[in-house]
Amino acid sequence: MRNFSRLIILGVCLVAAWHGEAGDADEAPMEETERQALYSAIQGLVGNWWNGSDLYPDPCGWTPIQGVSCDLFDGLWYVTTLNVGPVHENSLVCSANPVFTPHVFKLAHLKSLSFFGCFVSPRQNPVLVPPEGWGNLADSLESLEFRSNPGLVGQIPSCFGQLINLQSLVILENGLSGSVPPNIGSLPNLKRLVLRGNSLVGPIPDSFGGLSKLLILDLSSNSLSGPLTQALGGLTSLLKLDLSNNLLEGKLPLELGKLKNLTLLDLRSNKLSGGLTRSLEAMSSLQELILANNPIAGDLRILGWEKLQGLVTLDLSQMGLTGDIPESISKLKKLRFLGLSNNHLGGHISPEMATLPSINALYLNGNNFTGELNFSRWFYGKMERRFGAWDNPGLCYRTESQSTSREPFGVKPCQEQGNVVDEPSSEAKLGGGRMGQSFHFMASSGYSRHVGGYHGLWCPFLVELAMLLLIVLKSY
Repeated sequence: MRNFSRLIILGVCLVAAWHGEAGDADEAPMEETERQALYSAIQGLVGNWWNGSDLYPDPCGWTPIQGVSCDLFDGLWYVTTLNVGPVHENSLVCSANPVFTPHVFKLAHLKSLSFFGCFVSPRQNPVLVPPEGWGNLADSLESLEFRSNPGLVGQIPSCFGQLINLQSLVILENGLSGSVPPNIGSLPNLKRLVLRGNSLVGPIPDSFGGLSKLLILDLSSNSLSGPLTQALGGLTSLLKLDLSNNLLEGKLPLELGKLKNLTLLDLRSNKLSGGLTRSLEAMSSLQELILANNPIAGDLRILGWEKLQGLVTLDLSQMGLTGDIPESISKLKKLRFLGLSNNHLGGHISPEMATLPSINALYLNGNNFTGELNFSRWFYGKMERRFGAWDNPGLCYRTESQSTSREPFGVKPCQEQGNVVDEPSSEAKLGGGRMGQSFHFMASSGYSRHVGGYHGLWCPFLVELAMLLLIVLKSY
């Protein structure tokens, strides 16, 4: 009983202490310079954001401002997060004509800054990213994001390279142009770099090879040009590399094989050439390999595809590849999507392709495959239009069903061979060799006993009967 009482007293003390600390935090003031910088920054971006009143709310106390998070430093509140635009449910909403004021750079402990759908009018209200001032946030800023701001124009400031504590830099679908600043490659703690969907030009800086902690690199949907830098081999921590929809050219660098942790490699829709490289075999963690729509050319069989057992998506469409489909591809048990369309591949399509246990999309259309498709009706029914084999002039399938839903779309049925009679009947023996030739002619002309309808059943019988009568009359 005595121990129980002690526990009750201890619990009461802990609750009282917690309330005391919470009360102290709620009553703690915000540093005055910080408050003024915050209000000025918000006023420029959001406009008349507090009903025209001169009494602004306490951003870190009982009436917090949407999109603003704070933390205590030496007993005073400071802003640590500022989200402008509907990135999160509690974010501030931009005004019709927002202004990026330098007061943002006076937020001494700012860790995360984001703008989403804020600068939307590139003609009526174009806004430049401030070229200076970012160095004031070098000691604190860890995340900087500009998402879906078509009115945000100009170049990426080179002083972003001063943000030495930055872990995430996302500049996604804005109106930025110019080249990629090389000093971004000197950010030692950067883990995510996304510059997708802008109008960036020029080469990928060699300095990016120094981003040893980088996990995600997405430079897709720009106008980047030049060769793939060999420095990419230095991104040994990289998990995802997306350089699709650019103007990159040249060969696939051998250094790609050093990216052993990579799960996604997307280089589609560029101008890469020079054939596949066997260094891809070393990328044992690869799950998605997308090289489609590049004039890479070369032989598909150069790689030992069985070494990439983790592949889920393999898209090599429209690359000018030659050869036939190597048996090693049919050993990729996790493969769900295989795209080999619009190449120069030939030979027969192995029925083993249908035995891939995870496959749900297989595109072989637009090649030079020949012979018969030996896939089951169940396979055609399962795949439907996700099996593409059209535009292969020498390819056909054997009909097994009258249901068009279980036939490969755009592939012609194989011509049925005629019925050659090995052992002629007693009636045929009466006519000698000419009778056998007559049966062969009828079969090759399409008079098959397996064709349905009136003509299919009766015409051959009447012809045979007439010939038998002629033979009997001649014998008299």
